[in-house]
This record gives sequence, structure tokens and C-alpha cells, in this order.
Amino acid sequence: MLSETKHNLLEQLVQNATNEELIYAKGYLAGYLAGNFGIKTAGVIPVVQNAISSVAVKPLIVYGTETGNSKKVASQIQAAFKKNKIQAKNIDVAQFDVAKLQKETLVLFVVSTQGEGEFPQNAAGFYESLKASSASLDKLSYAVFGLGDSSYPLFCNAGVLLDEVLAEKGAKRLLPLVKADVDYAGLIPIWEADLQKSFAASGQTETVSGTAKSTTSSTSHKQNFTGQISHKIVLNDRGSNKETYHIEITPNEEIVYEPGDALGLIPQNKESELETIVAHFGVSDFSELKNKNIRGLSKKSLEALGKVLDVEIKEEKADLVDVIAKYQPKKGTLDEVKEILHSIAPRLYSISSASEAHDGQVHLTVNLNAFKVGDKVKTGLTSQFLADFPLDTDYDFYIHKNNNFRLPAEDTDVIMIGPGTGIAPFRSFLAQRDVTGAEGRNWLFFGEQHFALDFYYQTEIQEWLGTGVLTKLSTAFSRDQERKIYVQDRIKENAAEFNSWLESGASIYICGQKDPMSKDVENTIIEVIAQQRNISTEKAKEVLAELEEQGKYQKDVY
Repeated sequence: MLSETKHNLLEQLVQNATNEELIYAKGYLAGYLAGNFGIKTAGVIPVVQNAISSVAVKPLIVYGTETGNSKKVASQIQAAFKKNKIQAKNIDVAQFDVAKLQKETLVLFVVSTQGEGEFPQNAAGFYESLKASSASLDKLSYAVFGLGDSSYPLFCNAGVLLDEVLAEKGAKRLLPLVKADVDYAGLIPIWEADLQKSFAASGQTETVSGTAKSTTSSTSHKQNFTGQISHKIVLNDRGSNKETYHIEITPNEEIVYEPGDALGLIPQNKESELETIVAHFGVSDFSELKNKNIRGLSKKSLEALGKVLDVEIKEEKADLVDVIAKYQPKKGTLDEVKEILHSIAPRLYSISSASEAHDGQVHLTVNLNAFKVGDKVKTGLTSQFLADFPLDTDYDFYIHKNNNFRLPAEDTDVIMIGPGTGIAPFRSFLAQRDVTGAEGRNWLFFGEQHFALDFYYQTEIQEWLGTGVLTKLSTAFSRDQERKIYVQDRIKENAAEFNSWLESGASIYICGQKDPMSKDVENTIIEVIAQQRNISTEKAKEVLAELEEQGKYQKDVY
């Protein structure tokens, strides 16, 4: 038993610790006990003591990512190596080709999986080149850390494929493939420690041959809940080009989530589309198609579909109902088509509420995605599903933890850049900082098309300005004047103050469309830092990269 003083101290440390600090503490204590008392531990973070102080290896960390998670993992591993005097560098796979790979002796790959088990855009070309290459990689040692979501049919498939092709080319596998689920934070220090033990063996590490299974099990803390949409309104005024819904969900049980988390759900197909498809094949029962993905089929799926239907499908991406309407195939059966189709993957929406401030409800901010395919106007599957879903009717969802998009300490200043529905997590941030009385300053950049029609949560935002919760508001309504104005233009206009906030320790957050918004905003921030600090663009990029490594620059883009 601990004395009362020690117990109080321990309780205070635990209450104020982050998840990462708790994970480290768990591993440290387990390793300490194992070293001092001979206790055998399983599934804990190994503690490496003094073993790597003389290690001369210089690993290269190559990451493939679309959302930035793989880059964050690579940066975290690099920082941990640096503390242990291991000189590592990381690089985007888009800047790394197969010819360079033949010259390397130690490469660590961190790669995420997209869509139907596909590689991120920046990694697809590298994989195809590697697969087609006749190069021998017998001098290369490697390890792969795969990121994915076990709710998707082909979990961590990109990592699996990369791991297999490297072994096929003769490379030596340092460690088995790690397949990390959405709550992957706890696996990073385990992988890093395992790698350090391998490095400490000074090249005498046993390699794992053949098809390897991960020694560090993937983590998943997803729990399904049920709830009803108790309130739903359109946030835009009449005449707007947008149709954006504020949705309030009342769970049937108490749930726990934090600002920055997302809600995950699996929509169902529209019955009218299913009826059209099954009618073509001369059947009436579409129940087995309800949860099959029939929208936005990938090139790979379309190629397989074309073989079954005996037609040449020229589209890179298309809906099944459109393929049938255009090509009127005479061959193929519904059962053969079903074999090709994957299950509908979950969709994620940033939560726009704070549990403490909104009585345990979960709020979403959802834009009805409308677009044209030829002459037809189509809408997004999930946004239409939510727009049409009846009130007070049960449906399933889960909470997707996002530990890479978290509020900082309460006394830290925060800059939030969220045009359009990117406002969602920042409504959550501000509500949380309001209810907790956080002392840090808050600066919000918000943009949409029209002030009078598209100013989401205007009343609440003005109240936060009035009470001082929101220190500064910068808005950009692009269509209210002849020259389009965007949030990055407001950042430029406030360059000196923006840089001053950063130099005072503010954290930056971006949420919304990845392309082009987040890229334009990031380039503007780099430009502002360079101009205000009188440094080169390259140095400014390094400043922003350092902020990202410190967790002071975080993005949730899609």
C-alpha cells in the first residue's frame, strides 16, 4: 500500500497525464518490474536501457499518407530515435523511388490504407514501380507499420501488399508487419522499442521470413451505440447554393467522446437504386445488396465487373446503376456481381458538440454533397442518408477517437481555421473551452460563400465573442464581393498578429477540404512565417514542421 501522501501524488499525476504519458508510464513500470523482480510481462512497452547508445544505424523512414496520420507516426518515431542518439530521417514516399531503394540498407515504412484496400495517392506509383521492378533488394532490411480501420473490408491492405512485395524482392524483414487500427497511438512506442532492440543487435538481428503475422496485435476500441436524431435543421438561409444540416443525436446510453473525435456510421443504399439493379438481373429481392457498396466503384472493381458483364467499362469511377444503364449488359448474374462488391465502408463526421456543454448529445454539421455526373445531379450516399433519416428512429454509430486532433492545455492559445463544415470540431472546441473556463485565447477563421446565407452558428459565435471565450474572429465570405476572398487571404491580412500568436506558443488547427483549401492555407502560413520572421521559405517550412512534431500544428482534412 502507498502512504496517503504518495497516493495523493500518484492520483494527481494520473489525472493530469495525457494518454501518451499514461501509456509510457505503464510500459516504464512494467519494464522496471521485469528488470528488478524478474516478472514476465506480455503486451507491454519494453524499456530499452543504454542498449542503443552506441548504435550506428541510420534508418530511413518512408511514409505514405493522404490524411497525414502516417507522416505523424513517422515524425514521432524519428523524434524518439533522436532522443536515443539514432540518426534517422523521414521522407514522403512520393519523393522516393525504387532506384533509391536499392541503395538503402535499412528502411522503415509507415503506410495507410485508403478506400477499397488501396494505397494513398502519393504511394500508389511507388508500389506499382516496385512490383514491376526486377531489382534485387537483398541488401535491404525493412519493417512496415500499416495504418487502417478494421471496419473496412480490406484492413491495412496497403501495408500487407507492401510487406509482401518487399520480401518477394529479397529484402529482409526486421520485424513482422504491424496492422494498426484507428486507436494506433499505443502501438507506436511498442514498435519503436522493438526496432531499437533490433538495431542494438548490430546487424545480427534474426529476420522473419515468409508470411508474417504481427507480434503486436492491432488495437480497436470501437463500440457500437444506438441513438436517434432528435433534431435536424438546415443552417443555410433560402437562396443559398449549399444545404448544410445541423443534426442532434440523442444516444440510448451514456457515451464518452472528446472534442476532435468523429462519429462513424455505415449508411444504407437507396432502395430505388437497388430496385433498378436487381430488376436488370430479373430478380426482386435486393436485401443482400443493402450493405454492399454500389456507389463510386473504383477502377479495379469496374475492371472486375466488366469481365463478369462482358462489357468494356471506360470510366475510372462509376456507380453500378449507371454502368447498367449505359452498357445494358447481356451477361453476368447478380450473384457474380455481389462477389465483386465490397461492404459499404464507414463514413466519419467530425463531432460539433462538447459532451459537457450539450448534455451528452452528439451534434454533427453535414453538407449535402451534390454533384453532376453528365446531365444527372447526384448526392453523396451518407449525407443524403442523414438528410432523409427519420427523427426518433434508432440507428447504429460509433465514436472514432482522433488523438491527433486534440485541444492543448487550457492556458494555451488556439488558432482554428475551419471554412465550411470545417467549423464542426471548432464549435466543439469553443464549447469545451467555454464550459471549462479555459484561459487560453481563441482565434477562429471561418469562411463560406455568403454572409447572409451561410454563416453557420452565427448566433453562438457572436455570443462567444461577447463573453470573451472567442478572442478574435476572422471571416471570409467568398461570393459577397467581386474578388473572391478566402480564409488564407484573412491570414495574410493579419500576418503580423498571426505570427505573434505563434511566437507566443499558440497551437494551429485546420479542418475541412484537403484539396485545395488545406494546402492553400498551409502555404499561406509558411509565407507569413517567412515574411514576418525574415527567413527563407525553406526555413519557414522547417518551423511549421517543428510545430507539427510538437503537436502544435494539427490537421483534420478530407
